Amino acid sequence: MTATAVVGIGELVTCDGEADGAHPGGPGLGLRTDAALVVEDGRVAWIGDSADVPDADHRIDLEGRAVLPGFVDSHSHLVFDGDRAAEFAARMTGERYDGGGIGVSVGATRAASEHRLRELVGRRVAEMRAQGTTTVEIKGGYGLTVDDEARSLRIAGEFTPETTFLGAHVVPPEARGDRAAYVELVTGPMLEACAPHARWADVFCEPNSPHAFTEDESRAVLTASRAAGLELRVHGNQLGPGPGVRLAVELGAASVDHCTFLDEADVSALVDAADTTIATLLPGVEFSTRSPYPDARGLLDAGVSVALATDCNPGTCYSSSMPFVIALAVREMGMTPGEAVWAATRGSAKALRRDDVGRVTVGGPADLTVLEAPSHLHLAYRAGVPIARALVTRSGGWVDSPRP
Repeated sequence: MTATAVVGIGELVTCDGEADGAHPGGPGLGLRTDAALVVEDGRVAWIGDSADVPDADHRIDLEGRAVLPGFVDSHSHLVFDGDRAAEFAARMTGERYDGGGIGVSVGATRAASEHRLRELVGRRVAEMRAQGTTTVEIKGGYGLTVDDEARSLRIAGEFTPETTFLGAHVVPPEARGDRAAYVELVTGPMLEACAPHARWADVFCEPNSPHAFTEDESRAVLTASRAAGLELRVHGNQLGPGPGVRLAVELGAASVDHCTFLDEADVSALVDAADTTIATLLPGVEFSTRSPYPDARGLLDAGVSVALATDCNPGTCYSSSMPFVIALAVREMGMTPGEAVWAATRGSAKALRRDDVGRVTVGGPADLTVLEAPSHLHLAYRAGVPIARALVTRSGGWVDSPRP
């Protein structure tokens, strides 16, 4: 085994400690200063003070830069082709989003070759890594035929084990005359073809959209997916109040994502399920759709478990930047910088039911992000500046070597 010592870490954020008094109300960031760590065979072998670092085969001096766990992006849609910039421009002038634009991406994705889709996903994954993300979940949902959804998940699986069946993204145009038949397709032949390539199943449960799925339709998709051996996720309460959150909690889904429009019963359900169902907030969507932001402050104060993710997709948030999401969470949703960092690492790992990523711990994978800054506070303080990059990664099928 080859050992690499990383020294001169001005601030090491492990997300593996008790609540930190430097950030009142914040999570356990496990902050260390003037720190070092040793990586052996892609895993963290030692953590301590720079002055005490043991001998190693290689040495990297970060000269006071901060190191964090690699960001965990637990909600993304990377397998797509086509451009929807004009749709974004229309929303900036007041047009409302209702999910209908997904059909544009469906047409372009169906027409794309497998080689092209693989190349596009690779570019987007590289873009994420360049901004500090080391673990990513990737959904299907832009094929909406048996063959196209299976193809999307096969490609996604080349980049991450966190693949999600999303045949119930919207009802495609050719099926809108018979929604029941499409739900039967999703819960039958499509699920059968896709389950071998997926860990998760998801559904866009949104009665406020004519293109998405009702509570009964969503329940049918989720229960069939669970019977096929998949774990569950839910898009819920994005466009207005609805049953998504309570359905996710009832079925024990790992995460319910968006959570923009919640009532007291929704929040109460999430509090009761805080150890099971994570509320994953996607503020890049609100930025890109001119919608109200979720009440992260209220959720945290109530005792809800919160994660942050990009929802990188062609229509409502074509951003792959977790630092951008962190900045929005602090500026627009009332989170402290520490809470936002925790939600983008350990919280998002919990949304994937992963305990091995999202934190820096001896024996864990060396999935690390280094900042061109002395502290995690700069992620929100220097919004829009590319100060984060992945340093060493091993999870999610991505392998990189430390820079000299």
